[in-house]
Amino acid sequence: MASGTVSMTALQPLSRTLPIVFAVVADPVGAGFVNSLAQPGGNATGFMLYEYGLSGKWLELLKQIAPSVTRAAILRDPTNPAGLAYFGAIRATAQSLGMDVNPVSMIDAEEIERGISAFARSANGGLVVTPNSSASAHRALIIRLAAQYKLPAVYPFNYMVTGGGLISYGPDFVDQFRLAADYVDRILKGEKPGNLPVQAPTKYQMVVNLAG
Repeated sequence: MASGTVSMTALQPLSRTLPIVFAVVADPVGAGFVNSLAQPGGNATGFMLYEYGLSGKWLELLKQIAPSVTRAAILRDPTNPAGLAYFGAIRATAQSLGMDVNPVSMIDAEEIERGISAFARSANGGLVVTPNSSASAHRALIIRLAAQYKLPAVYPFNYMVTGGGLISYGPDFVDQFRLAADYVDRILKGEKPGNLPVQAPTKYQMVVNLAG
């Protein structure tokens, strides 16, 4: 069982025969984990969050909720292949919106605080937080810094809004693990992972903190 792109990146090279079921992985075809969504074809299958291109929606939401924003700090993990792809898609969207985007690394708490603090020195800024383990682990810090510097921020998961963030857009990632358990059961009973289609979310949620 692999949780997230980094886990999948580490597990897949270890074996091309041992079945792997993944959850909350971004764009498994683009990452090279499977041949296609309908016919994975190898030893891995599972449940994807979204294609990388969806990340442009977060920047569009930021512009909608804060029209005066002309600059956005994109918080991403540079060691995660998905983080680089998210930033590329967001940068493409930024051109059509007339916005400047700046990557901020999320390796540890010190780097996050240093990056956001430096970004906040100039006006008309906002934040887009991309999904990765660092964002989840340091969400309280990110939310506190966004409030401290009065930076409107868009988050990838709804629990970041219930924790005090402003707005989120994305699928219910917890449900992916429930569904993954069924795939594990089916594989243990003899089905081949390469024959089980990779499933994408069918519903996305936009959650707004009305008190934010």
